[in-house]
Amino acid sequence: MSASSDQTRPEHTSTRAALVGAGLDPDQVLSLVRATLAEDLGGTGGERGDLTSALTVPEDAWLDVRYVARQAGTVAGLPVLAAMVEDTLGPEARLVTHVEDGVRVGPGEALASLGAPARGVLLLERTSLNLLGHLCGVATATAAWVAAVEGTGARVRDTRKTVPLLRALEKYAVRCGGGVNHRTGLFDGVLIKDNHVVAAGGVGPALDAVLASPDLGGVPVQVEVDDLDQLDEALDHGAPQVLLDNFALADLREAVRRTRLRAPATLLEASGGLTLDVARDVAATGVDLLAVGGLTHSAPALDIGLDVAPAAARSGGGRA
Repeated sequence: MSASSDQTRPEHTSTRAALVGAGLDPDQVLSLVRATLAEDLGGTGGERGDLTSALTVPEDAWLDVRYVARQAGTVAGLPVLAAMVEDTLGPEARLVTHVEDGVRVGPGEALASLGAPARGVLLLERTSLNLLGHLCGVATATAAWVAAVEGTGARVRDTRKTVPLLRALEKYAVRCGGGVNHRTGLFDGVLIKDNHVVAAGGVGPALDAVLASPDLGGVPVQVEVDDLDQLDEALDHGAPQVLLDNFALADLREAVRRTRLRAPATLLEASGGLTLDVARDVAATGVDLLAVGGLTHSAPALDIGLDVAPAAARSGGGRA
């Protein structure tokens, strides 16, 4: 996708549809938005409010502002911003987006414009920038990994190493950056990790128990292995997906060779301390996926500012 400076559309008239289209639950997003604002305003009902604005800003003052990228990056989170504006400021506010989620923007490029009562804009400022900057940061980090492995056939996948309560939004941001999602949580996929293997008595017994279960319900099944011997055991027991944990490059290549000969449909995912500078080398071994926890747990926020439009601060008549 590419940015378009002429694209302006009022998101808050179709926010719910935009969230659904992004694969997000609108009710969960609104619950999160309200909780983050309550944290800033003091109490679940915002009982204390924005003390500074209440004491310094006239009640009828109006602001026109722009969300502007201070650095290059990939956009994610505009439907969430729209939900925050609509839920908090109501129909009087005018939010217009100038790009779409998933596009790359440069320094100085406006992501969205907002016109609303000044107290409302100031109330939303920090919380909206926190969320938008974080999600754009996740998308930007993901896009860098996707670019690093381009042409290899490998895909970049996230993990459950997410900020508490932000997982759905962070996984959406990963998709905006071109990555793919692993399971959402413990409830929608099986990942047999090393501690499960120990408790079950081995890779084989753990896989046998899972694959024989009538309660599996068609969810994805993956097993983590630490060496080539465990890989062989996993293949012997019909592993649909294998997580190759902390394998050296030579061992990754051998794991791919063995798996393609014995079980070509089995997906192989490299994991464990992967860094961007070795991403292409890892992908070139032939693995299907790279597991990158850093997409969500270590992505720096994209620097986004909220700039007042020239001569835009005024009292009253900006509501037309």
